[in-house]
Amino acid sequence: MNFKKLIVDSGLRMLNSGYTIETWGNISFRDKETNLVYLTPSGMDYSTITEDDVVVCDLQGNIVEGTRVPTIETGLHLAVYRARPEVNAILHTHPIYSTVFSCIGKDVPLIIDEAAQTLGDVCRTAEYGLPGTPELAENCVKALGKTANACLLKAHGAVCVGDTMEAAFKVSRVLEVTAQIYQMILATGCNCPELSQENILAMQEFVKTKYGQRNNTMQIEY
Repeated sequence: MNFKKLIVDSGLRMLNSGYTIETWGNISFRDKETNLVYLTPSGMDYSTITEDDVVVCDLQGNIVEGTRVPTIETGLHLAVYRARPEVNAILHTHPIYSTVFSCIGKDVPLIIDEAAQTLGDVCRTAEYGLPGTPELAENCVKALGKTANACLLKAHGAVCVGDTMEAAFKVSRVLEVTAQIYQMILATGCNCPELSQENILAMQEFVKTKYGQRNNTMQIEY
């Protein structure tokens, strides 16, 4: 697989999805065979980035390929990969509705089935840390914990993870939709109860074992 092309294509996809503007946000992918990490370069327009601009480093941050300066959040990406070995893709986005909650320091709860199936756990807002600092990386890892697939960076944006790039993008989409629904519910003045833990676990098990085209036979349970 051409991981550099994946980074370039994903940058355009993130930009065109409305999850960021200008040069904000960053993307990485970990090759699980080599543990090398492919990163977007710092401060470059996603519409101009080429494969030659992608930076490759190891999990300790040693650059092994590329001439560009990697994203300022390289330390954050590497810290997440070290803490969550099942994660192979990370998107740091700046979506509008999710960022609203990051600015007020409020978590986004699992209020819809799609969130329960996809986000893994409540999307927590990490304590504030300046961009590109070890403090921000540490706060992000803490907010993600061992099960959440997304967290918010205080007054900054969102971090979404997955075992594949497609999975990370799915998390990004579901998080932003959930944040939008949550904000609209709160605007009505109504209470917004979270799904029960029992139902959350049931939804997660459903996705793992029953959802999608898993085999050629189907048994309907009544």
